[in-house]
Amino acid sequence: MSSTIDQNPPRTDSAVEPAPPGRSWQGVRPLLVRLHFYAGVFVAPFLLVAALTGLVYAFAPQLDQLVHGEQLRVERVGDGPRPLSEQVAAARAAHPEGSLSSVVTPAEPEDTTRVVLSVPELGERQRTVLVDPYTAKVRGELTTSWGATPLTTWLGDLHKNLHLGETGRLYSEVAASWLWVIVAGGLVLWLGRARGQRAKSTRGVLLPDRAARGVRRTRGFHATTGLWLALGLFFLSATGLTWSQHSGERFERLLDAAKGHPPKLDTLLPGAQPPAEGGGGGEHAGHGGHGAAGETADPDPAAFDTALAAARGAGLDGTVQVTPPADSSSAWVVAQKDNVWPVRYDQVAVDTSKGEVTAHARWADYPLLAKLSKLGVQGHMGVLFGIANQIVLAVVALGLILVTLWGYRMWWQRRPAREDRSARLGRAPARGAWRRLPLPVLVAGIPAVAALAWALPVFGCTLLVFLMVDVTVGIARRDRAA
Repeated sequence: MSSTIDQNPPRTDSAVEPAPPGRSWQGVRPLLVRLHFYAGVFVAPFLLVAALTGLVYAFAPQLDQLVHGEQLRVERVGDGPRPLSEQVAAARAAHPEGSLSSVVTPAEPEDTTRVVLSVPELGERQRTVLVDPYTAKVRGELTTSWGATPLTTWLGDLHKNLHLGETGRLYSEVAASWLWVIVAGGLVLWLGRARGQRAKSTRGVLLPDRAARGVRRTRGFHATTGLWLALGLFFLSATGLTWSQHSGERFERLLDAAKGHPPKLDTLLPGAQPPAEGGGGGEHAGHGGHGAAGETADPDPAAFDTALAAARGAGLDGTVQVTPPADSSSAWVVAQKDNVWPVRYDQVAVDTSKGEVTAHARWADYPLLAKLSKLGVQGHMGVLFGIANQIVLAVVALGLILVTLWGYRMWWQRRPAREDRSARLGRAPARGAWRRLPLPVLVAGIPAVAALAWALPVFGCTLLVFLMVDVTVGIARRDRAA
């Protein structure tokens, strides 16, 4: 629930506030109302942008087909695809620049094979040559980023940082850091109000009262829509934070402490000496597109067939990425790239001189945290469950947009409208609610908020700014009243 809901706000917001009554649990609700109001007012614009850009990004696969369909899709002809070595040779004949980084086999029978080249002038991006697997003819080339097409990369950067670089990533982290707080606060306020003032039927909680008018009607749509979307919004907030700039670093520390990282594939060939500076082992060992390996000579194209055959024999079916070794002491890496449920992420190291698998890293051996993190990212991107995943994300994004707009509408509807007293917007909930909180809540709440501020640094910094502004405004009003 991304904006404020009206919870019997005070009629005035006088500069000289009356002394609060004694501390009780009833003081929790006014504090939540004020937090929900200000978080909704100031954070909702970030949520609107994230929802709009995320809505477009959810359908990036379909947009890719519209824009890059000529390069990405082919007609299935003949008995089967040509050997991988022929496709690699055709790609290198058409594009001899740079060095060979990896080859990704088609995910579907109508997809092209992707031959990825490391080209120095592209920096961290790659040149991907698209080859018809049935004719070994080059269909075109695209500048990709970690396998994403130019369109998907552009949409992803728009959603992540508005094309403003690392500074722009703060916008999405603000949205993800506060989304769960706003949703949780809205749920508590709505469910508490429904229990205290509405009929106790399930219908009265889950559906808006269509007989209501004005702000009560808007509040019903705002709150019940937020209630239905809550699980999806919590999911987007949590998964967005795991790969954010600052909270993501805290999450990595958690994975380190809990030993929640994926198992590493041992790519060191039997009997070989490890490289002097840490090469050889690791999940991405030999990824020539992102390191010094991009400057080495191309391997024999026939070795791609050998590595692929060994991986197929080891049970790696579906689409795979075949990566040459980084050096003479390392093995080839063949990794499954199936992100659709049930996912397949097994990897093998292959000694192509013998056609043997030397090591195996299995998805089944991933720690629980590593699995949840991996699956969460794919679900956040709309990939995990295919078109159903995309539709759910679109519904959640549209719902978040509506909930936000309804919140702002309530703020406008609550404005004083009498002839002798009018305003453009409703008044904010009264200050000083924290003084009514019971001591146990303060004793437990302050350390809890501090811990949250450490785990979610952007949340902590923005909350501190809110508090400083609130205190400054309160002091100014008291001085003016005096």
